[in-house]
Amino acid sequence: MGAPGVVTGRTRPTKVKKQAGVLKRKREDVDVEKLEQAVVDIDPKNDKYTNFTDLPLSDPTKQGLKSAHFAVMTDVQATAIPLALKGHDILGAAKTGSGKTLAFLIPVLENLYRLQHIGTDAGLGALIISPTRELAIQIFDVLCKIGRHGHMFAAGLVIGGKSLESERQALTKMNILVGTPGRLLQHLSQTVAFNVDDLKMLVLDEADRILDMGFQKDVDAIVEYLPKERQTLLFSATQSKKVSDLARLSLQEPEYVSVHAEDRTATPKSLQQNYIICPIEEKLDTLWSFIQASKKSKILCFFSSAKMVRFVYESFRHMQPGIPLLHIHGRQKQGARLDVTAKFSAAKASCLFATDVAARGLDFPAVDFVIQVDCPEDVDTYIHRVGRTARYNREGRGVLFLAPSEEEGMLKRLENKKVPIELINVRQKKKQSIKSQMVHMCFKDPELKYLAQKAFITSTKSIYLQKDKEIFNIKNYDLEGFAASMGLPGAPKIKFLKDDGGNQPKQQSRQKVEVSDSSDEEEVGAIKAKDKPVRTKYDRMFERQNQDVLADHYKKLVRDGDGDGTSAEEDDFTGGKLGAKDDDDFLAVKRRIPAEDDGTNAQLNDEDKPIVPGGRVVHIAGASQPIIIDSNRREKLLKSKKKLTKLMDKGKKLIYDEDGNSHEVYELEDEKAFRAKGLPEEQRQKFIESAREVVAQADVEDKATAKAKRKEKARKRKERERNEETGIAEVDEEGGVQIEDTGEDPLANFLADAAYSDDDDEEVEPQPKKAKKWFESDSEGDERSSKKRKKGKKSKGTVVTEPETLEDMEALAAGLLG
Repeated sequence: MGAPGVVTGRTRPTKVKKQAGVLKRKREDVDVEKLEQAVVDIDPKNDKYTNFTDLPLSDPTKQGLKSAHFAVMTDVQATAIPLALKGHDILGAAKTGSGKTLAFLIPVLENLYRLQHIGTDAGLGALIISPTRELAIQIFDVLCKIGRHGHMFAAGLVIGGKSLESERQALTKMNILVGTPGRLLQHLSQTVAFNVDDLKMLVLDEADRILDMGFQKDVDAIVEYLPKERQTLLFSATQSKKVSDLARLSLQEPEYVSVHAEDRTATPKSLQQNYIICPIEEKLDTLWSFIQASKKSKILCFFSSAKMVRFVYESFRHMQPGIPLLHIHGRQKQGARLDVTAKFSAAKASCLFATDVAARGLDFPAVDFVIQVDCPEDVDTYIHRVGRTARYNREGRGVLFLAPSEEEGMLKRLENKKVPIELINVRQKKKQSIKSQMVHMCFKDPELKYLAQKAFITSTKSIYLQKDKEIFNIKNYDLEGFAASMGLPGAPKIKFLKDDGGNQPKQQSRQKVEVSDSSDEEEVGAIKAKDKPVRTKYDRMFERQNQDVLADHYKKLVRDGDGDGTSAEEDDFTGGKLGAKDDDDFLAVKRRIPAEDDGTNAQLNDEDKPIVPGGRVVHIAGASQPIIIDSNRREKLLKSKKKLTKLMDKGKKLIYDEDGNSHEVYELEDEKAFRAKGLPEEQRQKFIESAREVVAQADVEDKATAKAKRKEKARKRKERERNEETGIAEVDEEGGVQIEDTGEDPLANFLADAAYSDDDDEEVEPQPKKAKKWFESDSEGDERSSKKRKKGKKSKGTVVTEPETLEDMEALAAGLLG
């Protein structure tokens, strides 16, 4: 209903919800001026704020904080939020679990609210960048929780692992965007309608991780798209103060907020931190024993590689520890990672195996223990890992596993960063050994054994690639014992575990290998002596391999000899990262062939080059140069006839002269002899004339031959016609009778004639007999037929009697021949 006394023309009362919506939009237009004045009156340096109600915040933000039960501000929030509301650029550094997320989300909501940056026409107003997908999802959830009570901003989440097309359609309507660097850069470069020209605020959470080498290129590219006039907020537990990093982001007189800089420790006071001395071969036993002793706790275990996380999860799951097990790493699909984080957050007692993908920013409630099974690469990583527990003044405990060679260097660096940590011992009575169980599982399950081998490789690789060699020295670890603790019969033979010169023979060009001609016979004799005897069925039986899971992968993983080919994993270690001087190079030289060498066949006649170590010389029939066998790939070459033909010398076609001497089909003439015959043009004319004479003579001969053939053909035709008229058969020169060729088979005709009686020359259809009269007898009919037969014979004029003797047959034949 309208106001009293005013007719609105409505027949039904207006809905209450619509009225509230109209009033809310009008109230926003009114509150902006008051909020602007209140923000101007803020004095962050002199005033102290303890509650959120002390700040000049809008009503929707206050309602959101109240519904989420946020009342008292933390130190970083009380210091950073007033500065951010006034528009300052901020570098915020605070301990883990101190509430940094709200320290930048509240200024984002309030600054856009006062600017009335609402609706699809306004465009993107705030961009929040996170290093991991899980942290981006967590920030987006907190943003929705705080802003759902009255704010009308359109907020979106842009991370990898989701539909790119659906994000593109909704991207143009967003006012606040939370995402990871890779996907944001993809949209900035590929989505045409995505416009960031009117961006007001840029927020980088876990800024030290985003600004390091891992995301440097992506962040630099993103900043190029953004406008220069904007407010930038950087927050992290370990903040970077490098001038180069700040210059890249175009920060303007930033305020450095470090509320815990004067504290004695860089970690929360409620966090108890301990470390134990645990050799690498005893880590799995110690971890299993710890889980068995803490089945009612919430445990988070960190490893250095995704393969190790998978292996520990699969092997411990088979042994049924009595506590729910979960695992998360960067190679999982996005849906699986979200399910894992949700299950672990809701669980009261669980154990999560994770890589550093879960080390930053994630807020898992009530985590009791953080176990760092693999030593972190630096102190910053340690602080982020251990910060998953003891959050918001709660209690927690962190345990670090250190090998004896890692203890001194790591403790020194922790002390420099103000991280207090104490040594504790493991009770040997409660420690259990699971080595026999791991061996049994790897023997029973080939897939688990293969996973163990991959986990061993990635773990040793992570140690080998660490920059701090004072802590991480691959030679100080018992790798054979580590492999045995994982259930493997031995450590996989990986090239980087050997001396640094182990890769040099493979990088030598086989085209420069020298074979000594003087000692060929001695080498061949030595090779034959070293060759294996004849392979029996038992040899073939032991050479069989598992064709199900370990066929090709196992060959790449385990090398039986020193001269075998490198695997894909080894290429990553040697040629990929370790061998290359610069990781940023797009192209790398793998083999260099000299310009004077055509590269078609192996040149083995260089006397100054040594023979490849571990190789053997093989002479091939038909090839002037032997080949060097120094790898499995070269060994397989001997079994292919097609490939061996390419190594053989090419044959020459020879012709023989009248004297019996051999010559090549085409031979080059001496230059002096060629010049003696005259100028090239004269020789060409002589050759043309001689060739023309040869062609003319051949033409005359061909015409004469064709004319003789035509005459002979005409003569035979006339003779054949004359013989047909006289009825005389043609007689050949030898005196025999020439029978005309009718195209029929005489033998077939003879056999057909023999099948019939001598009386009938041709097959005659039998005539039906005339029916006898009633008064005729059988004998009368026979007599009548015989009389007719005699009359017919007399009409022919000649009576032929059947020959009875050989003389009669000869006389009959002479009479027929005339």
